[in-house]
Amino acid sequence: MAASMAIASSALSTLFRIVVYIFLEVAPVSIAKYIIPALYLGYVAASHYGAPAFSELLTVKEEVTIVEQEKSETNGDVVTAVAVSETTTVATVVQPPTLRSALCTIIFSIPSPVRALRRVNLTLNTLLLFATVDFVFFPYFDSAPDLVYTRVGALNPDSAKIVIRYPPVNGTENLVRVSWRQVDNNAGPDTQWREGPVANLTADRDWVRTVVLPGLWPNAQYEYQLEDLNSTVLPYPATPIRFHTAPDPRLYSGSHYRFVASSCMIPNFPYLPFHDRQLKGLDLLADYLWPPRTTSATATPTPPANTSSSVSPQVSPADSTSAENVTTPEVNDTTLIAAGTLVPPTEFMIFMGDFIYADVPAYFGDDKEAYQRLYRRNYNSPSFRKVYERLPIIHTFDDHEFINNYAGQGNSSLSPFENATNAFELYNSDANYDPTDEGQYYYDFRYGDAAYFVMDTRKYRSNIFVDDPTTHTMLGDKQLAALYSWLGKVNNTAVFKFVISSVPFTALWTYQGAVDTWAAFPYEKSALLSAFQSVPNLIVLSGDRHEFAAIEFESGDTGHNILEISTSPMNMFYVPFIRTLKLRSDEVVNKTREEVIVLEDGTKEVVKTVEEIPREKVIRYIAEGNHKWASLEVDTRDYSHPVVRVEIVIDGKPAYQLEVLGKPIKPQSATSLGAFVPQSFKGVLDRIGLRPGKWF
Repeated sequence: MAASMAIASSALSTLFRIVVYIFLEVAPVSIAKYIIPALYLGYVAASHYGAPAFSELLTVKEEVTIVEQEKSETNGDVVTAVAVSETTTVATVVQPPTLRSALCTIIFSIPSPVRALRRVNLTLNTLLLFATVDFVFFPYFDSAPDLVYTRVGALNPDSAKIVIRYPPVNGTENLVRVSWRQVDNNAGPDTQWREGPVANLTADRDWVRTVVLPGLWPNAQYEYQLEDLNSTVLPYPATPIRFHTAPDPRLYSGSHYRFVASSCMIPNFPYLPFHDRQLKGLDLLADYLWPPRTTSATATPTPPANTSSSVSPQVSPADSTSAENVTTPEVNDTTLIAAGTLVPPTEFMIFMGDFIYADVPAYFGDDKEAYQRLYRRNYNSPSFRKVYERLPIIHTFDDHEFINNYAGQGNSSLSPFENATNAFELYNSDANYDPTDEGQYYYDFRYGDAAYFVMDTRKYRSNIFVDDPTTHTMLGDKQLAALYSWLGKVNNTAVFKFVISSVPFTALWTYQGAVDTWAAFPYEKSALLSAFQSVPNLIVLSGDRHEFAAIEFESGDTGHNILEISTSPMNMFYVPFIRTLKLRSDEVVNKTREEVIVLEDGTKEVVKTVEEIPREKVIRYIAEGNHKWASLEVDTRDYSHPVVRVEIVIDGKPAYQLEVLGKPIKPQSATSLGAFVPQSFKGVLDRIGLRPGKWF
């Protein structure tokens, strides 16, 4: 009985450690939080009943004693006769364990009669249990009620949105004023601060408010600080927060800037003791954007560590005689961004959903405070503070802002929509660009010569397990109409168009991807893809799958090829060993190839052949890495050769680069007086009370 229980104890201990490792370091699977304590209790019980009666490692040692005696005569002469007696002794001897055996016992939970080793195993397993409890319950107790922070959200040419959370020491409300000034390196430090909007912070809004700072100049640098109504500067922020307004899109002068895109983050994963608030991916992003060794606002990218993994496909315009208007990828063996080349500053970040994980590692219920607490926890992270105090961020949501695989079905009363969106609005979406339709979460905006449409893929999503698949929708009729209208509006008025989807547009992801991505909505996706391929220079950005992939959607002989860049997570798990992305689709399109043949008589003949090629195919796929983001450099300064340079960064190191050459488009320009006014004259106009926002 004791021997059987000892074996069971060893097996349960080993299984317990494997499950804990997977839960804390590989993937925080929700069911593991129930399995882990059960395995621990089973291990403790088996250890108790399987403990041997002795507590030391004993061996049996046998000793043989031989005694020789010589007989002598009485006269002293020795005779040769010898008497021999033999005695055998059996004794139990304590044998200390060797270092190797002790380590094997501890690492592999091998049954041992040595009490000290059993206690070490028990202590180790108990510490692992405490680590699990810490990971699961720390988000509940880390409520951060006194969190104070501010950040910049949407940037327009003449305004900026600013989020403020500043709980009072005592009281039911707190009035905080934003004071601001334009940053002019020639004006010196005595530039006058101007009174801006006042944020009325109240407990019912969790002390959070978003205000709009109007009357700004396009493409200009500003800074702001927080004051009370007596114009006393508040302790936070210690130094003013700076931001850069968007260029005026109505004046075509070419754009050159970067932005960052990623999704999916949860603090302290992979788990590390005493790092409960760390978001390592954002630590790495801060170092990437603002390297400690440089003080310049621009960063110098480093070449990829592995040249073989950084072969750069180039999506380039097709020849003008070709039937297609965009592009087949070509391999370029040189890195696209050479070391030492200056790149423009990063102007903003698009976070594409799963900003919180309401149900991972544990779901604490459909409660307003439960959701708000998770947002406070993220904004309280020192890692995140490094980023949001210096980089404007806009957001969309995905399922984990609600609960796993959430489908809203257009029903705002469906749990947990109300409480989940309350927290999302307060902390994230109020600072987004104004929605296309009032009260909605999808929106579009312009930044220079590029246009952006950010989808809401959850509120209107159908339940795909009921009704006719032809009626299923991800976006809903109203959002679809807004998206089609946007496509028509930006077709020839913006050089590059970015469509942001929280889930991948491609149908190549399998497993959960088959039910959670656009693959589950084939009819709506097919119609959208046709519309996308009627618009030049359209790129889809997505996240969700915790992997990186660049996908090309082939248009065949008509329309434009579409590129999708799917990048995640910022700080979450990836699945090792198992690959969930198919390299090409089963669906094909016809593509005509032309080949010029020189005949014997010297004449040339054009031979056309029709090939079947995959509708969707993978350009590059990288699954590894807990921390991923895409940095996109938009360069439209030469309208005849517009380009987007994509750099994929994994675990803080550039892993892949891609150059997308766009079709030449010269947007319809509109006169914008503000862009022609000299900076010095703008200051004079400001001082006499003329606001540039009125001129746009």
